[in-house]
Amino acid sequence: MMMASAALLSRATAADPADYLGNASRHRPLTASMPPGALGQARLAGRGPVAGYFQPIQITGPGSTQFAMSNSGSFADANPVLQAGLLIGAVYRFRITRIPLAEGAELYPTVEAIDRTFPPTGLAWKYPIQIQLDQEDLDAALAGRMVTRVIYLEDPQTATPMLQTPATRRPMEISSFQDPLEVADRLGRPVAIVRIGSVTPPRSPQLMPQFLFGDPQWAPNPQPDSTSQP
Repeated sequence: MMMASAALLSRATAADPADYLGNASRHRPLTASMPPGALGQARLAGRGPVAGYFQPIQITGPGSTQFAMSNSGSFADANPVLQAGLLIGAVYRFRITRIPLAEGAELYPTVEAIDRTFPPTGLAWKYPIQIQLDQEDLDAALAGRMVTRVIYLEDPQTATPMLQTPATRRPMEISSFQDPLEVADRLGRPVAIVRIGSVTPPRSPQLMPQFLFGDPQWAPNPQPDSTSQP
């Protein structure tokens, strides 16, 4: 089984998105610009077995980049591949360090699972939602720009049959005046959203719970060697 996923990328500048412009008169109650957590909470209000489910994700980056999830108010040990099971509707803060060409720089993005996947029984960690961050994403965030990635499962009826590798798994870049969630919804089923900005942890310990969005529970991979690698 292979789950075909893709990503939409919104930065301050982008390629011509004319083919994906929506109808301006159409009302969309859910957009990527909504506050973190709103999209997942809306999914919880719908049907299906999503409440209490830990959706496996896997995040990778360029070169020496390392990642760490928040754990009990601080950040866990850093690894080149972030593997975690996320609750639908919760917002998770993670840390990015050892960014190529940016020695000492750190980023603190958020990631949300806004829907779940349905792999074969017992194989959820073998087929996680894969999120690949590029050097351009990190450079843009370090320059003070907001980067939004919406990851979606491609429609099997319309997707191009292509083996996904780090070389072929490239995001579709759209312009800042488009809604990446709307475009992703047209192309498939959105399942995760990552927001990368230049925000840093507050100096006051009293503000950390707010910075960490309540520091929600996440599940580690019980069998790290079984996870699909990019």
